[in-house]
Amino acid sequence: MISEIRPFRNINRKKTKEISVGKIKIGGNNPITVQTMTNTLTTDHKSTIEQINRVTEAGADIVRVSCPDSKSTESLKTILKHVDVPIVADIHFHYKRAIEAAENGADCLRINPGNIGDKKRVAEVISAAKNNNCSIRIGVNAGSLEKDILEKYKEPCPEALVESALRNIRLIEDMDFSNFKVSVKSSDVFLSIAAYKLLSDKTDYPLHLGITEAGSYLPGSIKTTIGFGNLLLSGIGDTIRVSLSDDPVEEIKVGNEILKSLNLRNRGVKIISCPSCARQAFQVIETVKQLEKKLSHIKEPITLSIIGCVVNGPGEAKQTEIGVTGGGKDNHMLYLNGLETEKVTTNDMIDKIVTLVEEKVSNLQNK
Repeated sequence: MISEIRPFRNINRKKTKEISVGKIKIGGNNPITVQTMTNTLTTDHKSTIEQINRVTEAGADIVRVSCPDSKSTESLKTILKHVDVPIVADIHFHYKRAIEAAENGADCLRINPGNIGDKKRVAEVISAAKNNNCSIRIGVNAGSLEKDILEKYKEPCPEALVESALRNIRLIEDMDFSNFKVSVKSSDVFLSIAAYKLLSDKTDYPLHLGITEAGSYLPGSIKTTIGFGNLLLSGIGDTIRVSLSDDPVEEIKVGNEILKSLNLRNRGVKIISCPSCARQAFQVIETVKQLEKKLSHIKEPITLSIIGCVVNGPGEAKQTEIGVTGGGKDNHMLYLNGLETEKVTTNDMIDKIVTLVEEKVSNLQNK
């Protein structure tokens, strides 16, 4: 029965320090969070708010917006009134933008302290963060290492990224601030994995995982999954961002699917389906596409199997809450909690499954 199923492996996550990003807790025993970044002009309030709300509906826990100028940081005041998710202000070089963002309501500042000036300027940013209950992400990137570190190591390498991160950690700790997380991102999967593992051995601050500039949807998703999978299986990572040259909604979908596949977090319907072949008794691929669309609004974790024939169908159905196995003469077997319940036709199957899922969600919410 479904209640007896247990994952073959439980991942032992490294317990890191707990920090706050607005209403979201990161690190400690808290769930791994999924975040993305808007690709609209932050000064375009309407488009930015609309995109933030779309990614929130898709499952984003945190959203980052770029703040390259004072008009963008000023826009935070308006944006924050119309969204219900913590907002991170992305700051690269100008320390005043970080101060403005904190004062205008940002829940977190993404900065690389080594890039925003001397200790006095960093101290001003930290003071603004303290005074406005704003967290920080130390964002080290292989493409923007400090000049002296790059000269020392000749090229980006794990040791270079980690040295930069530790330098900035000490700098902020010396200013009596600890509400921060750290990232050591690279577009190279192997470099990223090695850097995060080395950093994890040297600090207990929560780590933000990222394979930066991963590429377009398919190659970027594969590249990121390889990197994240390696690190998450090792217990490393407290929040993740999939970086794709695509709609930010797709980043959220991929991020959540990665966590689902590792049983680290479940959100929405998890569909197990076959690739289809000549044995299929109905169009599996089209059925799955329609179900994904019709069930995209579901937030509660529910498992669903859609298998085109009886070879693996009954076995998969026994491990999901709702399942369908293709049968002959347009009669497909429907399973609930691993048990055969009734037969459904191809024409009725999708509506029947959607109804069952929505009924299950309603029952869960009414408990």
